[in-house]
Amino acid sequence: MFRTKVKQLLSSSKLGEFDLVIEPNKTTGDFILELLKFRELFFFLAWKDILVRYKQTVVGAAWSIIRPLLSMVVFTVIFGRVAKLPTEGTAPYPIMVFSALLPWQYFANSMQQSADSVQRASGMISKIYFPRLILPTSAVLVCVVDFLISFAMLCVLMVIYKFVPSPYIVLLPVFFIPATMTALGVGYWFAAVGVRYRDFRHIMPFIVQFGMYVSPVGFSSSVIPERWRLIYSLNPMVGVIDGFRWCIQGTEVSLYPPAFAISIITSLVIFWYGLRFFRKTEKSFADFI
Repeated sequence: MFRTKVKQLLSSSKLGEFDLVIEPNKTTGDFILELLKFRELFFFLAWKDILVRYKQTVVGAAWSIIRPLLSMVVFTVIFGRVAKLPTEGTAPYPIMVFSALLPWQYFANSMQQSADSVQRASGMISKIYFPRLILPTSAVLVCVVDFLISFAMLCVLMVIYKFVPSPYIVLLPVFFIPATMTALGVGYWFAAVGVRYRDFRHIMPFIVQFGMYVSPVGFSSSVIPERWRLIYSLNPMVGVIDGFRWCIQGTEVSLYPPAFAISIITSLVIFWYGLRFFRKTEKSFADFI
């Protein structure tokens, strides 16, 4: 009798009434509420990434210190000793470089982790529904932990060189926010494109390497001619890096307000476009993953 009723149900013209269609919310308000609803999943994925990142590694979290430390040595030798580029203020060259490496490596790591997050969670995407935006966003929290560890190393360098930071150091979060927005915007875009075109992930290292050399990491942005400063500031990390140096060195470093304003606008545009593109394409992730 049960089988008969099932057959009658399947053959019924009202079968469409039992269809279940799951798709991303289109309105901004519903979308934000959905993210809040899945907040526990957000923190769980972030914590899982932190554990996996340092599991079965030789030095563990020390990589967060070793990488910027080695980069600082290379930049100090190439730009400070060989090229002898001018510096601003009285801060030692290693501190000037390390204070720029902090936001840059946070941005680069966040962008790469966000871009790879969707492909790493292909099993979840193909089986269950949840806001896909949680994946690239939660990946950034791992990089925040790395940033804090590297910042502790900067404090150690200040003690070694007997350098007293500026009181403006409390304003670092102001410049931390646009770096995060830029990393998420680029990460959203690459995460969405990488689902359909897997070879896009191989472009990321070249972008990071090229971006580091065109950003004022190993040198001060004051070496850029005045007529090119605004165009150069279209790189959103220029204002962020200059802001970090200003927070640490104080008025000894000149903060170029137009550059910071342009960097803020650029970071907002990148974040908005990356978010919009991700949400527009996320409905087809399960088909290509």
